[in-house]
Amino acid sequence: MEMPFTMPKFPVAGPPIAGSPPGAAAHRHGSGAIRPRRRHVVAAALAALLATAGLTGSLAAATTSGATTTGGTTASKQVAASGTSAYWLVASDGGVFAFGGAGFYGSTGGIHLNKPVVGMAGTSDSHGYWLVASDGGVFCFGDAPFYGSTGGIHLNKPVVGMAATGDGKGYWLVASDGGIFTFGDAPFYGSMGGKTLNQPIVGMAATPDGGGYWLVAADGGIFSFGDAHFYGSTGSIHLNKPIVGMTANPNGGYWFTASDGGVFAFGAPFYGSLGSVPQKHPIVAITSSADGGGYWFSNSNGAVTAYGDATYWGSTPQVIDQPVVGMAEAAGSGQFTGSAYPSGSYGYDISTYQANNYPPSPHTIGVVQVAGASVGALNPYLASEARWAGGGLNLYIYLTDGTTTTGGEPACTSNSYPYNASPLACNYGFNAAVTAYTEAQAAGVNTSVAWWLDVENPSAWSSDLPANAALVQGAIDGLHSVGLNSVGIYASPGDWNAIVGSQYAPEVPYWAASWGLNPATTCTSVRTQFSSSNLPKGPVQIVQYSSPSVPTPYGGMNTTYDDDYAC
Repeated sequence: MEMPFTMPKFPVAGPPIAGSPPGAAAHRHGSGAIRPRRRHVVAAALAALLATAGLTGSLAAATTSGATTTGGTTASKQVAASGTSAYWLVASDGGVFAFGGAGFYGSTGGIHLNKPVVGMAGTSDSHGYWLVASDGGVFCFGDAPFYGSTGGIHLNKPVVGMAATGDGKGYWLVASDGGIFTFGDAPFYGSMGGKTLNQPIVGMAATPDGGGYWLVAADGGIFSFGDAHFYGSTGSIHLNKPIVGMTANPNGGYWFTASDGGVFAFGAPFYGSLGSVPQKHPIVAITSSADGGGYWFSNSNGAVTAYGDATYWGSTPQVIDQPVVGMAEAAGSGQFTGSAYPSGSYGYDISTYQANNYPPSPHTIGVVQVAGASVGALNPYLASEARWAGGGLNLYIYLTDGTTTTGGEPACTSNSYPYNASPLACNYGFNAAVTAYTEAQAAGVNTSVAWWLDVENPSAWSSDLPANAALVQGAIDGLHSVGLNSVGIYASPGDWNAIVGSQYAPEVPYWAASWGLNPATTCTSVRTQFSSSNLPKGPVQIVQYSSPSVPTPYGGMNTTYDDDYAC
C-alpha cells in the first residue's frame, strides 16, 4: 500500500438517497429455478489452466463465516484465529490470482466465454469460489456448489456483481438496473428493477449476518434492503470519478471507492485512499480485511494497495492477458506468492561500479541499478547490465536527499503524513522516480518488471526524518503513477528508521540487506531480529546476504559481488 496517508474527499455521510421499498420486484427471483447455462466446473479438471489462471497458493486451513462478495466489491469473512486475511483477484477472462496463501481452485482463463467475467465470491470456508459473467453465467470451483444462473435467459441489463450468503449455500446476482436474482438459500429482500435510477448499479455487498444487502450506483447512491442499514451515500455530491465498487465492514457500515481510488467511509473507519495519487490504470475493486480493520484496492492491471491492517500480499504480474475486474477476501496461510523470483533462488545486484565486470553465471536474480542518485546519475551501463540480467531482471533507483518546487503530485500537498512533512521532498521523490523510469525506457530496457527504491546510508540524508519519509513515499507514488505493479524498498533493517523515522512503514515489498547470516533464516526472522525497527510491512521478497566487505558463502555465489537470495 502507499500507507493510509490521504484524507477522504467526503468522510462524512451524505443525505439518504433511497430507502428499501418492501415490494420492489426483481426481473425474476427464486431459489435456483432459472435454468443454468453453465455447468459446474471441477477445479481438478482444469489443472492444466494453472499457468493461465494466475498465481497459486496453499490450501487455506482456517474456517470462515459471513462471506459476501461482488464484482468490484466485497465484504469480508471472519477468519479463524489460525488463519490469515488474504485475497483473490479475478480478470475478465476468468483468470484467478491467489495471494497470501489463499487457495487456487481453478479458473476459466483458458476457456472461451460468451460474456466477460465481472466478479467473484468466496465460499464460507475459503475452499472455493464462484465467478459470474455479465450474462449471469456462474462458474464454480473448489467446494463452491452450483445453485443456478441467468446464463440461459434474456436480461434487461447485464449482471455487474454477486454476493454469497454467510453459510455458502446460496448467492445473489445484481444487474446494472438494480435487478436482483437469488439462488440457493439466498432470500429476496427487494431490488431496484423496474425503477428509474440516476446512475447504473455497479456493485453490491451483503450484510454480515446475510439478512440484507446494499446496492451502490455509479454516483454513490446507496439502496438498502432487508436488515441493511442506510449509513450515507455520495448520491448528491459531485464526484471526480465514478464509484466502481463497495465492501461491507463486518463490524457495521460500508466503504465504496471511485475509479481514481477515492474512498468514502460510512458507518466505518476511514483508513486512507488513493484519491490524490495519479493512476495510470483505474481502480476497479475494493474489499475489507476479515476484521474490518483495513481494506485493499486493485486497479485494472492487478496492482494491489493496502490500508489499515490489511496486509499487502502481492500484485499480479506486470503484464496480464485481460484486465482485473474484481477481488474477494479469503482465509489464507500468509504465504507470499507474488515474487519475481522462485523461492530459494540466488543471484546478484549490480550498479555503475561493476562497469562491465559482471558476475558469472549461473544466476537467477539480476537486479540492476537505473540511477545512482535521485537526479542526474543515470547508470551508463544500464543497457548492457540489463542484458546480463536476462529474464531475471529487476530494476532499482538509488535514492538521495533533495527538494524541489516543480512537478510532483497532488498528494504531496495533502495534510496527511508523510506528505505534509515536506511537500517539496515528496515532489523531489516523485519526479526522481518518474525520470528514472523514463530514462530506462529510453535506454531500451524492459521496464515492465519489479522496481526497488534503494534507501541507505543515513549520513547522506537530511536530518529531517519525516521529510525523508515524504521523499520515499513520493518516489513510490511516482513509480505507481507510470503503471508499475510492484514497487519495493531495499534497506538495511538497522538503518531504515535512522533515515525515515519510526512512524513510516509502507505496505510494499521489502528487500532486506542483512549480511553474514543464512539468508533463508533471514527471510523469516528479520522482523524478529530487528523487533525495535518499524520496517516496510510488505512481504520480505529478497535478502542481500553477502557483500565484498562481509563475504558470506551460500548458494555457490561469487562473494566478490553483492549476493542475493529470493525468499
